[in-house]
Amino acid sequence: MNTGDTAFMLVATAMVMLMTPGLALFYGGMVRSKNVLSTIMQSFICLGLISIIWVVYGYSLAFGPDVGGFIGNLDWLGLKGVGLEAGPYSATIPHLLFCAFQLMFAVITPALITGAFAERIKFSAFLLFTVLWSTLVYFPVCHWVWGGGWVSGHGGLDFAGGTVIHINSGAAALVAALLVGKRKGWGTEAIHPHNLSMTILGAGILWFGWFGFNAGSALAANGIAANAFFVTQVAAGCAALSWIIAEWLIQGKPTTLGAASGAVAGLVAITPAAGFVGPLSSVVIGLVAGVICYLAIIAKGKIGYDDSLDVVGVHGVGGLWGALATGLFASTAVNPAGHDGLFFGNPSLLGIQAMDAFITIGYSMTVTFIILKVIDRVVGLRVDKDDEVQGLDITQHSEIGYNL
Repeated sequence: MNTGDTAFMLVATAMVMLMTPGLALFYGGMVRSKNVLSTIMQSFICLGLISIIWVVYGYSLAFGPDVGGFIGNLDWLGLKGVGLEAGPYSATIPHLLFCAFQLMFAVITPALITGAFAERIKFSAFLLFTVLWSTLVYFPVCHWVWGGGWVSGHGGLDFAGGTVIHINSGAAALVAALLVGKRKGWGTEAIHPHNLSMTILGAGILWFGWFGFNAGSALAANGIAANAFFVTQVAAGCAALSWIIAEWLIQGKPTTLGAASGAVAGLVAITPAAGFVGPLSSVVIGLVAGVICYLAIIAKGKIGYDDSLDVVGVHGVGGLWGALATGLFASTAVNPAGHDGLFFGNPSLLGIQAMDAFITIGYSMTVTFIILKVIDRVVGLRVDKDDEVQGLDITQHSEIGYNL
């Protein structure tokens, strides 16, 4: 094993862990003050809930020895055999450290979905959804792409989670927003973010943590990690800029919420491509991500579904663009372990990326629909109207975010 790689991955793992509290602040600032704690809680509690199921069976299902290209087996149940020696996914870091790094990805993915049903779901329903969705959707899709499943078998590329995390959570978020229904007053009353300073702080923490997210996915302190680090910065900055320019042209004013949302859109889009594309390609990926994700937010209002915090527009659309952009811009000159994309003489990669993305969307949407229908029958999804009007902080948690 390599002590430099191990030290690097310890830091990267801690940075990815910080992203979930960062997401909590990012989301918390965008809801009304009466729901700030309940929104933060839905992200924060994933750090505990997912950690338990990851140890018991999650890691084994996601990364255990392959069963039919679909799921891992239960050889590593309770992390049996996952120790301090090098594992099958990296020869230079402890197997347990790889497990810890991947745990942080498993934590933040269901937390992303919470933005779709913020301000109206029962906490009990959320906990049940998180366990079932992680087990039936996240772990299988993770195995398909990174655990030796069918996606990795035919050459699909996803460096740090465009398909596994962002497309997957975005598809689930669309189903959740439609099934849980619109917030009371949506479309007829003004529903504004209560603390954009908190949202900007959360975006900054996400941006910082994303360097661990993307560069850490190299699993070593090497040139691929350096490339992923650099293109992550460039794409995020370009997307923040293109979002506010589009916003300025269409709505007349650039906003801080737009800049923060644009940065996250760029981070999402570069995630699958970070280890396979160069700096100039990352400029294009970021600029396009900012514009198309902003247009997706505008389309949401016209279509008429209430995705409270724009999970579909930012993570779903941004992740899909990132997956397809990988098929366009990937280059073996950047990473010999990858494949050339369309613009480097290999059009077949774009088709593979599209197929992987849309199969993931179909699977995630179908299973999410079933999970939510079952939960609605068992415990009910939504709080009642009076509790929603009063706010989930007091009705679900007996707390208030501000005592002024």
